[in-house]
Amino acid sequence: MKERRTSVFENGLIWFGAAVSIAEILTGTYFAPLGFTKGFLAILIGHIIGCAMLFLAGLIGGKVRKSAMETTKMSFGSKGALLFSLLNIIQLVGWTGIMIYDGALAVNGIFNIGNWIWCIVIGGLIILWILIGIKNLGKVNTVAMGALFALTIILSFVIFDKGSTWNISGEGMTFGAAVELSVAMPLSWLPLISDYTREAKKPVKATAVSAVTYGAVSCWMYMIGMGAALFTGEADIAQIMVKAGLGIAGLLIVIFSTVTTTFLDAYSAGISSESLSAKISGKWVAVAVTVVGMIGAIFLPLADITDFLYFIGSVFAPMIAIQIADFFILKRNTETSAFNICNLMIWFVGFVVYRLLMRVDIIVGSTLPDMVITILLCVVVSKIKRMGRK
Repeated sequence: MKERRTSVFENGLIWFGAAVSIAEILTGTYFAPLGFTKGFLAILIGHIIGCAMLFLAGLIGGKVRKSAMETTKMSFGSKGALLFSLLNIIQLVGWTGIMIYDGALAVNGIFNIGNWIWCIVIGGLIILWILIGIKNLGKVNTVAMGALFALTIILSFVIFDKGSTWNISGEGMTFGAAVELSVAMPLSWLPLISDYTREAKKPVKATAVSAVTYGAVSCWMYMIGMGAALFTGEADIAQIMVKAGLGIAGLLIVIFSTVTTTFLDAYSAGISSESLSAKISGKWVAVAVTVVGMIGAIFLPLADITDFLYFIGSVFAPMIAIQIADFFILKRNTETSAFNICNLMIWFVGFVVYRLLMRVDIIVGSTLPDMVITILLCVVVSKIKRMGRK
């Protein structure tokens, strides 16, 4: 039976759904102390950096027709790549819990029947999405995305129609830290995008549309969060919806945005688990991840995700930097050994450099300089190794 490939439009829908999320709106509220102009600039610069990396990561998987974690084997070896599969599964379990937690909290602000009940409802819908499957979600996704698009426009009008800004007090954020917080969200999708672009009929176009769609809509979500804090003086999106009379509509925005985004996290956790062993069923791992995330959302405090985002950046920015250097510069696209010790050591250096750069206020954030350093290190080490063989 011929394997079905996803269209460019379907890939665009997937990444539209990934970007429309309560977590992105809540992250946007942190930019309010910068003011509208500086906040918008930080959001834009961060997303240009992050989505450029997202495009390159998706292009690697699309060209070689491999999942995100399978592509890491080309740079780190068949066994060395397992480190990133495990780290990816851990971050995806964390994301699943965070997304369900945020969604349930927001929905409960509209219809107060208990956070834990909404956690179960949202978790159940995510499991339904998983069981339907990525290749059978075409019509369901089109309807869901159409409704989300309309309702998000309404929410935008409600927020930005206020006209005047409030004075926002609280902990200030430097411009560089704001850029990094903007980079962090698209960066968190780096270990996932190839899980979808590998199935595309036209991988280059599908990857470009995925990155552009995600970047544009993610900026929009950040702007809604920042606008909510600046123009309404209210960072609680649920309360804004209630005050605007968006009861049922607000409920739909929160539930569908949470389901469509969190589905990708759980689904990709399943795909990553398959790289650990051929005997593992990705679909049922995805269901198990959703259940674990649902339990975490009920029992754990998951309100502040900034440290989590920075940790993701420190792990995956140097990882993708090495993959970019190997695939696009050094033209290495085959798995050569069980462990690529050299690249694993370069990754560790990149990880440490990222953590050190976080202590310095750089106007473009930590990710871009860390990736440049890691790529240069990768190329220099490769040249030294070649000279040693002569």
